[in-house]
Amino acid sequence: MPGMSLKITLAEMRAAGARAVLVYCRACGHGTRLEAERWPDDVRLSDLEPRFTCKACGARGADVRPDYNSAQRGEGALYRT
Repeated sequence: MPGMSLKITLAEMRAAGARAVLVYCRACGHGTRLEAERWPDDVRLSDLEPRFTCKACGARGADVRPDYNSAQRGEGALYRT
């Protein structure tokens, strides 16, 4: 999308210790946590954002962020897709 900045790659995120992403709906704020192992290292977080559809409101697009807290806690997946 024009005007959108590129976010880090999953390889960069993993190198920093995060193994999951937090996905938030831009329209209603609904959120979930997903393990990032399903995507390859060269994918950028900004590449994933337009692929999501909110299960709560149906809006397309999302804000995707690394879940650095899971790296500190050593937790596994809390949600499934």
